[in-house]
Amino acid sequence: MPQISVAIAYTSGYGHTREFANSVAEGARSVAETSVDLVDVATITDAGWSTLGNADAIIFGTPTYMGSASGAFHAFAEASSKTWMQRSWQDKLAAGFTNSGSMSGDKLHTLQYLSLLAAQHGMHWISLGLLPGWNTTTASEHDDNRLGFYLGAGAQSWNDQGPDAAHKADLNTARHLGRRVATVGHTFAAGNFVATA
Repeated sequence: MPQISVAIAYTSGYGHTREFANSVAEGARSVAETSVDLVDVATITDAGWSTLGNADAIIFGTPTYMGSASGAFHAFAEASSKTWMQRSWQDKLAAGFTNSGSMSGDKLHTLQYLSLLAAQHGMHWISLGLLPGWNTTTASEHDDNRLGFYLGAGAQSWNDQGPDAAHKADLNTARHLGRRVATVGHTFAAGNFVATA
């Protein structure tokens, strides 16, 4: 199995989304031959841009504020225009996750924004790949994908609690996303190896 690299390009306003980024990283690292780097895009450096450029897959993460990605993430996306012009991320894998204080919080709009950013860069979007949980009378708030998102991972954190109060089901859903991207990344890399052999 060839080695692949996954980069998590995230920003976090109050620490909650950082917890989910760490869980995404944990899930990706659980797949053999996968290296993972976290890049805080609010303070991205030339080294951070290089990490993203060298990655096989980039997982975007941001809080949802006022129905969209955070201002810091929007600034990063705008700054990626040079990368866009050079097509540096063309054919990389992409996925996304977001967090807000409300169960819905218009997180779907943020995930759509992240997937559109990936599409503009010519990337291949990886969905969450989980059926929704907590949608029957016998289901539980502790189910994976308890908020019922398909496009990416959605998480909810109480506004009056610290980052260590992240919901365990959402953290587990984030781990699933990381594992899924890494697994698809290895399949993609193996197919490329055969195609070019």
